[in-house]
Amino acid sequence: MTVILTENLTKNFSDLCAVDSLDLSIGKEIFGLLGPNGSGKTTTVLMLTTLLSQTKGTASVCGHDTRSEPEKVRDCISYVPQDMAVDTNLTGRENMLVFARLYGIDKPKEKIDELLGIMELSDRADDLAKTYSGGMRRRLELAEALVHEPEVVFLDEPTIGLDVAARRNIWGHIRTMTKKGMTIFMTTHYMDEADQYCDRVGIISHGKIAALGSPAELKSRLMKDVVTVTMEGEYHPIQLEGAVFVGHSDGTISFTAENGREALPLLADALKGAGNRVKSMSLREPSLDDVFLQAVGKTEEPKGFEEFKFHMMLHGRH
Repeated sequence: MTVILTENLTKNFSDLCAVDSLDLSIGKEIFGLLGPNGSGKTTTVLMLTTLLSQTKGTASVCGHDTRSEPEKVRDCISYVPQDMAVDTNLTGRENMLVFARLYGIDKPKEKIDELLGIMELSDRADDLAKTYSGGMRRRLELAEALVHEPEVVFLDEPTIGLDVAARRNIWGHIRTMTKKGMTIFMTTHYMDEADQYCDRVGIISHGKIAALGSPAELKSRLMKDVVTVTMEGEYHPIQLEGAVFVGHSDGTISFTAENGREALPLLADALKGAGNRVKSMSLREPSLDDVFLQAVGKTEEPKGFEEFKFHMMLHGRH
């Protein structure tokens, strides 16, 4: 069953094409949209949640067109933005009550108590949200998002800024949501989270999908082994038969090879011969980070991105 469908979905801001002819078909799953800053992640989410209109193309959520039926789309979705949006001057229960009344929930007290219990906030329900930790506030936002039992939940960087324990806790609750048949559409910069929890991921670069599939499928498309090289100074490119350059970031270079053990000494000689200063080399299996680097390469913010950011800030969108 297709829950989210986009065809040629495009958004332009003056000379900047933030999302370029996006085609996606998403069912009842956890779908992760990954990409560097300025790649089009948040713009895509804003269009799918009807907070931003597309320049061209179509998008539907739960069978409803985002342009012609925005109210019906909003009835079946929830959106938890990257910036925490709880009212810190209200208690957890009062925050929940605001959402319950907005959605016209019958017997709001029972629903609120149920969700606060699910999110393990019952004992702090009547405390001001300003006294909550970051993880507790994020759990409160998830509870608010579930108050009207949506079919789709959009999460923009749901665990950003949280410690490891809080991130794990949040993901436990997200997985519980999917067991109830919800579709989760999320963005994240944490490759380990996408690898572990997402059924499928799409990697977006300069507004286009550069890779799409399950984490296992995407990793299997790389050659068998990954050689990671830590260097000093500038990288001087090399070419070596049997080894494929993946990408470089912060003084670390990655290559893939069919037989990493055989490639290690050959790579060391080739790098040295090209004038590179190698500090260390290691061998491991491919990760989603390697897929990401191969898909997007060394990216820079696209031309016009500063104007785009100003536009989004002007409209309260980050």
